[in-house]
Amino acid sequence: MPLNDFEPISKRRTIFAAKDSSVHFVYSLLVRISWFLLRIVALFHKKIDLFVKGRKTTFSILDQSLKEEDQVIWMHVASLGEFEQGLPIIEKLKDEYPAHKILVTFFSPSGYEIRKDTKSADVVCYLPMDTIKNARLFMDKVNPKLAIFVKYEIWPNFLKELNQRSIPALLVSAIFKKKQIYFKSFGGFMRKALITFEHIFVQDEKSKTLLESIQIKNATISGDTRFDRVSQILERDNNNEIIQNFKQDKICLVAGSTWPEDEKIIMPSINTSERAIKWIIAPHNIKADHIEKLKKSVFKKVLCYSEGDANSIGEYEVLVIDNIGLLTQIYSYADLAYVGGGFATGLHNTLEPAVFGIPVIIGPNYHGFKEAEELVKKKGIQVISNNKDLEQLLSAFLDKKPYSLLQETGGTNTTYISENKGASVQIVAHIRTLL
Repeated sequence: MPLNDFEPISKRRTIFAAKDSSVHFVYSLLVRISWFLLRIVALFHKKIDLFVKGRKTTFSILDQSLKEEDQVIWMHVASLGEFEQGLPIIEKLKDEYPAHKILVTFFSPSGYEIRKDTKSADVVCYLPMDTIKNARLFMDKVNPKLAIFVKYEIWPNFLKELNQRSIPALLVSAIFKKKQIYFKSFGGFMRKALITFEHIFVQDEKSKTLLESIQIKNATISGDTRFDRVSQILERDNNNEIIQNFKQDKICLVAGSTWPEDEKIIMPSINTSERAIKWIIAPHNIKADHIEKLKKSVFKKVLCYSEGDANSIGEYEVLVIDNIGLLTQIYSYADLAYVGGGFATGLHNTLEPAVFGIPVIIGPNYHGFKEAEELVKKKGIQVISNNKDLEQLLSAFLDKKPYSLLQETGGTNTTYISENKGASVQIVAHIRTLL
């Protein structure tokens, strides 16, 4: 079928119906080889062990949780970040289609292990490896009415099976770059996978233009559903007595999702600053040995959150968060935020603090993170390369009362998020035409 033929899904069942091409054969073979190798690596690597063992339970979870008569909406995500992107859609679908069951599948253990008990979905499990056999068995057990893939998750054999069964599939919050295989001369196999989507909701004009360059025209610019997700944070109860009593009436800087590389940059400011600031550090790694090392590097009065007493915690200057699940709540108490990862493996979520209308500081490795790139241009996010840069920013933000630059920069972030909300509303409106 030519790439510019976009018939309704019921008429597109032949996209993958012909005998598998040599590329498809090689792809499926590589998936099987990868699974074999992963089972060997799992013997020596904890995360890969979770990856492998978790997938061995997928079909039993489906058998226990789903009945033949169930009407299932299936969403697949890579990890925690993509789950957060999909969550506004899930919540709207639960409200509008209470008789349907929501199935969420994860690719990564880091997402599954944190959200496997979420109340937002009826069933949570790993996505099996993308083999023809697994895809057929999965569809036999789930038989979804609709499949939703988030951002980058494109698995040819699962999409082929959905297509052959005339089950509509959507790709949401997608973002495309010219360097991806879909836009290469040798990317025909993966382009065919894209064609199977009933509709693609992209984050920006550039992504839509790239799709049009390969004759894919069933795409809509809806933006990123993460803006809807972070906006919901403002509606939650973010009160925390320990954090409130720690902060009191002082300026508070929250350093969230920090790596050792980030902590090396911010620690001199914590230890030498004479400003009346309260510091909260929420490290990415909360293992006991790292928490202990972090505490020892602080020269001021420091306490871990788990040790905190709501009545006496105000005496301390530095608070180390040694558990998970509190960061977005803690950001609500911040006057200024530092988001980690920009000196290490990759920038963490900058929208979570930005939604509270505060300035955000990051390291230099933020390229490829669309919202960070845009907010850097708007100056709602400030970039540092070393501690000297950090000190200059702290001086600009905090040494001139009534903190006009602090408020102005935070307002930039508030406006940016407000202007980019609404993607989930647009996507769910389309879903209504399919269910």
